[in-house]
Amino acid sequence: MRNLQQWLDEYSESHRNLTNKRIHWLCVPAILFSIVGFSWHLSTVMTIVLIALTLLFYARLSLPLLMAMSVLMLLMVLLINWLPIGAGFFVGLFVVAWIGQFYGHKVEGKKPSFFKDLQFLLIGPAWCMDAAIGKFFPNWRKRFIEQPA
Repeated sequence: MRNLQQWLDEYSESHRNLTNKRIHWLCVPAILFSIVGFSWHLSTVMTIVLIALTLLFYARLSLPLLMAMSVLMLLMVLLINWLPIGAGFFVGLFVVAWIGQFYGHKVEGKKPSFFKDLQFLLIGPAWCMDAAIGKFFPNWRKRFIEQPA
């Protein structure tokens, strides 16, 4: 099984272009938010199960990542419950964000990572979280992710 560093390194291979990176930093969280929001409108129980399974995936990779993603998921659920928007908004957001993703990969000139392995659909949000945490805590990767050679 790959460790988090290996997943992030492999994901980064098709996300080197600055335009593509910026698109992904916006669209990946938007896609995650749209999935949580739409599924919440369908079934809160189903959404909680999906979130739990997703967090189990992150727990296998890194406990600090698990904590960060748990906070993000909680904030998303709270925001979804607070905002007076319907399921149609989340469907639209999902479509627009995926168009952005594919445009970014066209600019990059490389196929999306999930074409190789569907688990990259869960690595994308981790990659964004890694970048966000790294902005505030520069030693984050060294302390919690990078594995000694």
